[in-house]
Amino acid sequence: MGAFFLNNPISVAPNLLTKTSNFMCDWCCIDGSLMWKKNKNKNMVLYCQSSSGIVKTSNGLPAILTERSSSSPIPSMAADQSSGLIDAGSLVLSPNSKIQEDVAAKDLVPYSSTTNKSFMEFPEGIGIVRFLKGKQLLITGATGFLGKVLIEKILRTVPDVGKIYVMIKAKSKEAAVERLKSEIITTQLFKCLQQTHGQSYKTFMLSKLIPVLGNVCESNLGIEPDLADEIANEVDIIVNSAANTTFDERYDVALDINTQGPYRLMTFAKRCTKLQLFLQVSTAYVNGQRQGRILEKPFCIGESIARERVTSEILTGSLPVLDVKAEIKLALESREALQENLVAQKMKELGLERARIFGWQDTYVFTKAMGEMLIDNMRGEIPVAIIRPSVIESTYKEPFPGWMEGNRMMDPIVLYYGKGQLTGFLVDPEGVLDVVPADMVVNATLAAMAKHGATGKPGINIYQIASSVVNPLVFQDLAGLLFEHFSSSPYMDSRGRPIQVPKMKLFSSMCDFSSHIWTEAVQRSGRVLAPDVSSQGKLSKRLDTICRKSVEQAKYLANIYEPYTFYGGRFDNSNTQKLMEVMSEEERRSFAFDVGSIDWRDYISNVHIPGLRRHVMKGRGTCTAN
Repeated sequence: MGAFFLNNPISVAPNLLTKTSNFMCDWCCIDGSLMWKKNKNKNMVLYCQSSSGIVKTSNGLPAILTERSSSSPIPSMAADQSSGLIDAGSLVLSPNSKIQEDVAAKDLVPYSSTTNKSFMEFPEGIGIVRFLKGKQLLITGATGFLGKVLIEKILRTVPDVGKIYVMIKAKSKEAAVERLKSEIITTQLFKCLQQTHGQSYKTFMLSKLIPVLGNVCESNLGIEPDLADEIANEVDIIVNSAANTTFDERYDVALDINTQGPYRLMTFAKRCTKLQLFLQVSTAYVNGQRQGRILEKPFCIGESIARERVTSEILTGSLPVLDVKAEIKLALESREALQENLVAQKMKELGLERARIFGWQDTYVFTKAMGEMLIDNMRGEIPVAIIRPSVIESTYKEPFPGWMEGNRMMDPIVLYYGKGQLTGFLVDPEGVLDVVPADMVVNATLAAMAKHGATGKPGINIYQIASSVVNPLVFQDLAGLLFEHFSSSPYMDSRGRPIQVPKMKLFSSMCDFSSHIWTEAVQRSGRVLAPDVSSQGKLSKRLDTICRKSVEQAKYLANIYEPYTFYGGRFDNSNTQKLMEVMSEEERRSFAFDVGSIDWRDYISNVHIPGLRRHVMKGRGTCTAN
């Protein structure tokens, strides 16, 4: 049996004691110590903690303190963030015992000596539901995929939350209200809430969700002054989920929303008199071209990944210094200098060029990283939490498995393969696709929100919600899972016949991949066109055009994804793990985000692909068995 916790006395309010049928006692609190004495004819119960961390009583009964005194402080669990990188040699690249050298899987997760203390220090956990009750929130990006899942979870688990101001980009107030109704209230994602509230569902939703005509790309967020004043006086939490996630977006466009958007929102946050937390939804890939194990470390203003990767001072001096304001100025001046018909393409090229100069793989993650820099530089005394999920995919369990909206990152590849249109891809077979379900991201977000919103301590806290270290999904294993799924549950062609797919081939060079795509395109297009074309010349010309188009599309897709399919970084999630440790058992059930518990075969085959077919494909090409 472990040490008694009587060495660390705690205060418990009178109504917080757990009662059992065979245990009654008098008690009192003196100087913060819990004093027990026996009632007449009753045995005293002594509470202690075993080495496994389970709290037991001396009479064998489980001991649980179901609530926590509201005055109890929540100790800081901040991780040591003195270093952002760990050598790639410490990585586990496969869940199937595929390790590099003699490094064991246990070496990947830092030892925490506080694990067994967590239950005693947080007998009621973080207090997520309690914290959110009555809180007023401002959420940007609420009509997006993750924003909807966040709103649904809050309203389902904390129906007595205060107002949620939903910033919506629209031409008018009426249009904003219509978007709220059509893109949130009436969507299938909210069907559990619809069932719960019945006929009063719309009334409930409209009483909680307040549409705010606004735009993070406009000064003062584009909010009318009176409403802006109301929000500034009422809001407790700001969640910035607005982003442009196109990898090769125009530089000026991406900077406007991903970099200057957080700046404008933080400027507004400075006006908020009750603000307890500013929460930024970012991406784990803001870490750019860092390699090895990447810790949850904030970005300082002007930090450059290219410079940190160079050890020589001479070489470092030859690299440009990242100046966020200068980048914004460069984008604006470049746009003004270009002819109108060249603006779109040239601004895309500029974004990719600038990103790679400073050590990021594309415009999206580069501009998101600069957004984080501005938040940290501006925050002052405002508590900040930054959530960095990796590739967000369909929901794991809540509100129901498999919900998704639009094609996520890996979904075009899945769909093309299932339809027999893509039988190979450019990818490192031993590489890892870092995937997290949307509901786990939301649950971690709410846990971080409650933890840091309740303490109100100034500072910045980073949480990477990722699977590459604790539960890696290796590309060659994913290819095998896709083959298994579509072999047993094939798509149907236009004539209702099952589409047979071969095992996916994985290529490590663009040359080999292009050759494969060309051969496949010729064979597939030749089978389709031959019966309809009498002239061999016409067939050859049309076939050549179709094949070239197919190859170019596949190569474009491969080029965009290459920085991710050959990504050498693995995202440490120690802070996220510690966040789970301080949650109560009930919170771990209701707000689960243990990505290490995911069975990828079950998730891919029974959750994600069926969800993709149901919610994105709308059942098209689905066999009757599904």
